[in-house]
Amino acid sequence: MSTHSTGDMKSAAKAALCLGALGVVFGDIGTSPLYTMRECMTHLPDGVTRTEGVLGVLSLIFWSLVLVVSVKYLFFITKADNHGEGGIFALLALIHAKRAERTSAPRGLDPAVIMILVGAALLYGDGIITPAISVLGAAEGFKQISPDFTQGQITLLACVILAGLFWFQKRGTKQIGGVFGPVMLVWFATLGVLGAWYIFTYPGVLQALNPFCGLRLLAHRPGQIATLLGSVVLAITGAEALYADMGHFGRRFITIAWYGAAFPGLVLNYFGQGAFLLSHPGSDDNPFFAMAPAGLGRAVLTGLSIVAAIIASQALISGAYSLTRQAIQLGYFPRLKVNYTNAEHSGQIYVPFVNALLAIGAILTVAAFGSSDRLASAYGIAVTGTMAITTAAFYLVTRRNWSWSIWQAGPLCCVFLLADLAFFLSNTDKLTDGGWFPLAIGAAVLAVMHTWKLGRDEVFHRIYSNSITESELMNIAGSKHIVRVEGTAVFMAGSPKGTPIALLHQVKANRCLHKTVVLLSILTEEVPTVHETEQLVLRMIGEGVWRAVARYGYMQSPDVGLIMAKIKESKVPVNLQAAIYFFNREMIITGGSAKMWEWEKRLYGLLTRNARPAKDYYRIPPSQIIELGLPVQL
Repeated sequence: MSTHSTGDMKSAAKAALCLGALGVVFGDIGTSPLYTMRECMTHLPDGVTRTEGVLGVLSLIFWSLVLVVSVKYLFFITKADNHGEGGIFALLALIHAKRAERTSAPRGLDPAVIMILVGAALLYGDGIITPAISVLGAAEGFKQISPDFTQGQITLLACVILAGLFWFQKRGTKQIGGVFGPVMLVWFATLGVLGAWYIFTYPGVLQALNPFCGLRLLAHRPGQIATLLGSVVLAITGAEALYADMGHFGRRFITIAWYGAAFPGLVLNYFGQGAFLLSHPGSDDNPFFAMAPAGLGRAVLTGLSIVAAIIASQALISGAYSLTRQAIQLGYFPRLKVNYTNAEHSGQIYVPFVNALLAIGAILTVAAFGSSDRLASAYGIAVTGTMAITTAAFYLVTRRNWSWSIWQAGPLCCVFLLADLAFFLSNTDKLTDGGWFPLAIGAAVLAVMHTWKLGRDEVFHRIYSNSITESELMNIAGSKHIVRVEGTAVFMAGSPKGTPIALLHQVKANRCLHKTVVLLSILTEEVPTVHETEQLVLRMIGEGVWRAVARYGYMQSPDVGLIMAKIKESKVPVNLQAAIYFFNREMIITGGSAKMWEWEKRLYGLLTRNARPAKDYYRIPPSQIIELGLPVQL
């Protein structure tokens, strides 16, 4: 009896993971049928017949899904996991982990780091434009219900939906997360049923499974294939989420969800749209909505499309939060306020500043472009750039971490990169039509990440390069000229070696030192998580001085209160309620000799003044904090 129950529980857990993957991982790619086929037919090369165009486009979409999603991401890229976690920062951690084994030299901002930071920055541009085009494309279904709806009304409706979506973020996804998977299962089933019906009425559309249909279309007018491929790529723009969200559901269950629901639903629907176009040669309507029966059928499909678009947008928004937290933990982004919306799942977070920027960006994007066909002209360049960078980083992992020969890794990655660059270059024609917009967002984010990392490294070097050693600190603590007062002082130290500047300032100014002193350093490892039993390393230096080093993964956020509780459990005489925490507060002055451009120094100064103070980020009661000003000239 118990064995049977355990088996049922395991089956239920597996089903839940598969459903969750449908709701989060495939939300973006699952809403692509709303606009992809329409855009492809709009940009067919001159002189192509409707039959040649439909079959060629379907062939290109089908084989793009197979090569990019099934082969590249599911079969190869997802194998490059960092302790089960995926995403572009996981690739960075893998590359650095292997490099750290070979050399102890500081890594700095080498070309591999810059490349991956570019890919991460482009994802923010995608995070703004994806909710905009998904919601706008779904709302345009109202035009198929009644011609009385104007494009201006639909644009306003899309803006209202987006405003509501971003407003809801502060409540967290726990309340609606349970319906994501089932709704997307209904969505993919609806896609499949609609498509299968039209395929049954026009089975000749299955000729498009032949890859030569797509190749013949590309060869028809080679000079015009860029515009066409720029529309075909809309079918695979959510592929990067397969890798980014791998840690939430696991490679196995993402694969099951893809082949069990997402892939067949998408293929059937695209081929069904093609069958509709071939059987209705005079129709200029969006084939997606036109496939549904007029009246109630289209109204239901439009409502379901809006819900699916909201779910797809939610996945991108949550991904932006996670990406930001990882960048903060790895030292590539200023500290921001991070709220935890679910006590049971640390991955469910809300970053107010990022949410506000995404909301403003998405709503202004909808208002500026006004329709999904115009917005499609700006969509794709950011995500295809990230795909190409992912391939390049994957090549480094295969060579450095997996010890593949150049003959094993080279041909495979060249095939992937050829497809990525073909799609990326085909989108460069969109630059003047709005493609510059996500690139501008990415450039701004990259400037912030690059400047913050350079500035932090420079400040760290200037503060700790000539640090007082532990033996010198013992001489100071044991000096008869220093008064040891009752209580506990915790000095936050950026380096696990040497002596914090704040301690030296305290001793110099007051000629006293607490009887119990804890030098606390919080370090972020390039792994997703560090088990709580391995997070704290505590060592007694002497004269009542202790050094504590707390290590966290880039998917975790530190809590100094919990760290201090563990230190007390280790028999260190600390009074948690009366302990005083000392922080440095850097005041950046430009005009120094730092190897940074002058605008970077000014930007870093602006970022430090507006970043969330470390004392708030580490969740310490304000009444127990003392900040010491520290002028630093860059």
